[in-house]
Amino acid sequence: QVQLVESGGGLVQAGGSLKLSCAVSGKIFVINGMDWYRQAPGKQRELVASITNGGRTNYLDSVKGRFTISRDNARNTVYLQMNSLKPEDTGVYFCNYWQRQILGGSRRDYWGQGTQVTVSS
Repeated sequence: QVQLVESGGGLVQAGGSLKLSCAVSGKIFVINGMDWYRQAPGKQRELVASITNGGRTNYLDSVKGRFTISRDNARNTVYLQMNSLKPEDTGVYFCNYWQRQILGGSRRDYWGQGTQVTVSS
C-alpha cells in the first residue's frame, strides 16, 4: 500500500514564499508521476503542477514563473516551491501520486490529506 505525508503549509503574506513537500512510502513502481492540486473555497479542485518520473513538468498558467515543482527520487518526495504568493493562491493543497506497473497498464492514484495555504493581502 502507498501512503503520502504532506507538510509545509501555513500562513504567509502576499509576496512571500512557502515550500510544500510530500513524501511517498510503500510499494512504488518505476512508472509514476506526482502532482499538486489545490482547492479554494467554493471552487473546483484544480491541477497546479505535475511532474513525471522522467522530469517532465506542467503548470497551471496562473502560477507559471512563480511556482516550481521538483522531485527527489532517492527520497520519493515531491516539492512545490511557491514564490511571490498571491491571495488567490489560498486554498487546500493536495499531493497526488499515481503509478502503473507496466506501460499501458491501469493507473492507480493516491492522495495526501491536504495542507492549508493561506496568503494574506
